[in-house]
Amino acid sequence: MEKNPIDEIFPPFEPEPTAVPQRRIPAVPLRVLIPNLVTLMALAAGLTSVRLAIEGRYEHAALAVVAAALLDGIDGRIARLLKGTSRFGAELDSLADFVSFGCAPALILYFWKLHELKSIGWLACLLLAFAMALRLARFNVMIDSPDRPGWTKAYAVGVPAPAGAMLVLLPLNMALSGFPAFWGDSVPITLWTVACAALCISRLPTFSGKGIGPVPRERVIPLLALALIVLALVVMHPFEGLAVLTFVYIAGIPLAFRRYRADESAHRGEAHPAPDADGNPA
Repeated sequence: MEKNPIDEIFPPFEPEPTAVPQRRIPAVPLRVLIPNLVTLMALAAGLTSVRLAIEGRYEHAALAVVAAALLDGIDGRIARLLKGTSRFGAELDSLADFVSFGCAPALILYFWKLHELKSIGWLACLLLAFAMALRLARFNVMIDSPDRPGWTKAYAVGVPAPAGAMLVLLPLNMALSGFPAFWGDSVPITLWTVACAALCISRLPTFSGKGIGPVPRERVIPLLALALIVLALVVMHPFEGLAVLTFVYIAGIPLAFRRYRADESAHRGEAHPAPDADGNPA
């Protein structure tokens, strides 16, 4: 085949394919990873509690939920301390809370006693899981609300997820403490589970750990002594200690409601000051 002389003078040009620029994923700082790792540890504790309940080791299952609650309580504080808060971490924390405090306690109670009522017991477990999911979804929405007054951060709307898990496991902790068998009956446990689910999705104001301010100097030593006593009680008698702390929390719910009403009235008065003698706003 003869070559075209034109092709020799002006050879055809085939441009090289343009290289597509590779999009580099920015590196994630370690200070952001550490809180998420703590959250995953809490999730692992919650899932492990389900396995322990299936194996009939209810003592260890209850303690695993406590471990998940402790880890859940420190992951956010670690994130704020390291300045590693992120939207991803907040969503991951909510998903872990749903598993550890919604699904795990419900399954523990079902394998322990609620299976005796068959479908009714399983329905109570579903109600608890649904309530915890709705409660966490509402919490995520309220975080982004710009209209929420700053003073309300001292209160939670409804019972928080970790506290709800401790409440619903109260019958198990009391049974493991050797209290009367009434607490181990399936019917009262079912009613108690439904009541705890209602508290989680309620609008009832409860105390939040975010509202704890600086401690006066004269109260530091008494509070440290009280904390050491409570810690020693929980370590030496874990289930008795958890039952006592749960009853203390229940007793604090009416107190939180009264204080919330008082704070609401005080801040409403600041927003709308009383008029003076001439009828003009002060």
